Amino acid sequence: MDCFAGIDIGACTTKAVIINEKKQILGYSMNSSGADFRAAADQAYGKAQENAGNTASDKCIVTATGYGRRNVPYADGTVTEISCHAEGSFHYFPRAHTLIDIGGQDSKIIKVDNAGKRTNFKMNRKCAAGTGAFLEEMAGRLKIKLDDLDGLAEKARGNIQLGSYCTVFTGTEILARIREGADVADIIKGIFNSVIKRVFEMDSMEGNIAMSGGVVAHNPFLVTMFEEKIGKKVFVPPLPQLTGAFGAALYSLKSKGGLNA
Repeated sequence: MDCFAGIDIGACTTKAVIINEKKQILGYSMNSSGADFRAAADQAYGKAQENAGNTASDKCIVTATGYGRRNVPYADGTVTEISCHAEGSFHYFPRAHTLIDIGGQDSKIIKVDNAGKRTNFKMNRKCAAGTGAFLEEMAGRLKIKLDDLDGLAEKARGNIQLGSYCTVFTGTEILARIREGADVADIIKGIFNSVIKRVFEMDSMEGNIAMSGGVVAHNPFLVTMFEEKIGKKVFVPPLPQLTGAFGAALYSLKSKGGLNA
């Protein structure tokens, strides 16, 4: 069976997705990007092929995207992560919408029209605030496992407000809250609120809203909080952390590897 692959090399995590001509996912994989993007891409792609098993051919058409997309010499084409996220999101949510992607090192807001065309996008400033790195830093300060943040935030009963502009300043605020005896769950919910506030600082939130990225995948309560903030349902694609890689695989299918964007 013909197969089409997308490899998304992010600053923190590398993702690979393999699909067939029906746009069905045959296999996927994720691993740390580390300091060697080529090795990270090889590992993710190899594992995705292994997971696909005999449902895919040995040689897929490959499109690379993400921060390290130029580090995949065997890729048949490269496409920007903005275009791939828009493509992957529109496949699952085929209407005009605003996609909020919260990754490990950056956050993106991408506007997509009713035809699936990207009309505008914005990225966060050169600061970790509002990203996965921000949550990791805050979890470390609180001596809490990153995977435990979502469950604790959901148990919160208070409404602590924290700044969103700077990771360092927010860390100082957290220490002050701890000295005041604030509940840890309330502090974590305040951290989530800080992430949401940062998103609103980036762009307007009119119309349909979708969310993707690793932070969204691991923290579904963050999506619930966002829905409460805007007063409407937020669409989250299946495997939201793979949206960019899936979009790249769709480009492989659509362009046969010949499109660079």
